[in-house]
Amino acid sequence: YEIPYWASAFLSVFTFVVIVNAFNFIDGLDGLAAGIGFIIAVCFGIWFALCGGLALASIAFALAGSLLGFLVYNFSPAKIFMGDSGSLFLGLILCTLGMKLIELNSAEVPSYLVNISRPLFVMGVFAYPLIDILRITIIRIIRGTSPFAADRNHIHHVLIDIGLGHRKSSTLLYLYTLTIMGLVFLVKGLSPTLAFLIVGGVALFVLQIPILLRHRLYKN
Repeated sequence: YEIPYWASAFLSVFTFVVIVNAFNFIDGLDGLAAGIGFIIAVCFGIWFALCGGLALASIAFALAGSLLGFLVYNFSPAKIFMGDSGSLFLGLILCTLGMKLIELNSAEVPSYLVNISRPLFVMGVFAYPLIDILRITIIRIIRGTSPFAADRNHIHHVLIDIGLGHRKSSTLLYLYTLTIMGLVFLVKGLSPTLAFLIVGGVALFVLQIPILLRHRLYKN
């Protein structure tokens, strides 16, 4: 509400399109989209609960519970799959919760959470799907192909190519998401710009490691 309405509407629509498609993009390994979604939903639920937003916390925890039940049968070797309708719906709900978290009135936020940048927290938990869709889109545009054309340039495909398998790759990306979220708490109190540069830099750097490993593996 602090920017012109037309800009707010455009930014909101753009954010929905990016995050919804980002979850569709990462639904390429057994348990990956559901596991990342579960972590994000739990984080949002805890934040809303601490801020007294019980209705939003209930939605977040209900989503987390459904994803946990789904993961029992979706974690490798998967017996059921999410599909486009599941991943797109998941992205829609999580994006809505993320926007609501950013828009929380500062007066409702406990003192021990005030120094944590809410936009940075939301971007931190969304780090993997956001970086993956940004990277994939840039690569495909440079190559002159459609941003929605399938290929094996996703980070989770890179992890598979270096021999980690579905279970280890998904678990590693769960840990990555938790690590970036933890880093957001470590940089609290810093200026928003500096905090963003630190978290964003670490998030980007860590995801380059498997890419470099695959390049060296295929080069040899």
